Amino acid sequence: MQENISLKPYNTFGVDINAKYFIEVQTIEELKDAVNYSKDHALQVLFLGGGSNILFTKDFDGLAIKLSLKGIDEKDINENEILVTAKAGENWHEFVMYTLKKNYGGLENLSLIPGNVGTSPMQNIGAYGTEIKDIFISCTVLDLTDLELKTFSLEQCHFGYRDSIFKQEGKGRHVILEVSFKLTKKDHHIKTEYGAIKTELENSAITHPTIQDVSKAVINIRQSKLPDPKETGNAGSFFKNPTIPLAQFEDLKLRFENIPGYPNGDVVKVPAGWLIEQCGWKGKQIGNVASHKLQALVIVNMTGNATGKEIFDFSTAIISSVQEKFGIELEREVNII
Repeated sequence: MQENISLKPYNTFGVDINAKYFIEVQTIEELKDAVNYSKDHALQVLFLGGGSNILFTKDFDGLAIKLSLKGIDEKDINENEILVTAKAGENWHEFVMYTLKKNYGGLENLSLIPGNVGTSPMQNIGAYGTEIKDIFISCTVLDLTDLELKTFSLEQCHFGYRDSIFKQEGKGRHVILEVSFKLTKKDHHIKTEYGAIKTELENSAITHPTIQDVSKAVINIRQSKLPDPKETGNAGSFFKNPTIPLAQFEDLKLRFENIPGYPNGDVVKVPAGWLIEQCGWKGKQIGNVASHKLQALVIVNMTGNATGKEIFDFSTAIISSVQEKFGIELEREVNII
């Protein structure tokens, strides 16, 4: 147990705030001990994974617990499918690379997403036509109310767009300890239709891509337009892509004929990055904070010295301008502490 520890190394924005108490746990028993300590001393608890989806706006007057549970297990389901279970503290991208090295298919489109395995189900991470729910089987959690281990199935997780039970009614109650995925061993389902994957593959003269080719294409695309958190503090996409009624979208199309949209029944998903860019934010900097020059959806700690409040206020200004111009209210994807 350490006191007054800076959490700057534990959040990808690189915001320098202090936690009153800090401890790193590597086993379930250590985790239970830390939780019991917090209860005995009436301390608020904050669980830290990879720190890639969090914005600190002030010091944390409680116990920050860094989850460093490690390990990967495999179990054959049949000749084509395998169950791969990873502990919460495993780095997400390194885990994806592990599965690709074994030629297990299913996670290739989710390459280079920052964070750890344990936080992946919380917001049902997704990219390039794939979401966690597509390959998810179950996760084991610690219930903080009784410190019992419980298993959540795909149905019980209530996955939605960047959403799950762990962000809704189960928020603050469960700590994810490990996650199990069903992957393919040979008959892989290659997804190249979404985003720029097909173009990237064509540029490399690849006509019959492997899962490794798809992963490499995704990595190239992400590196070409997204900043590396190790170099410039950020949390990836700061806002969710809003979903609006079809009628509202048709009205907007009359005024903004180039507005992109992805219909799904009577609603349409509109790219938040496009909305933000149309409001003049792409590449714009105010003080220590900026909207990234290549992707307006990403807010960056441009100087490395930004406070959480500066970043939060910057995001508020973006929300206001998009609301004023398009009548659409953006929702933050990042957790605000």
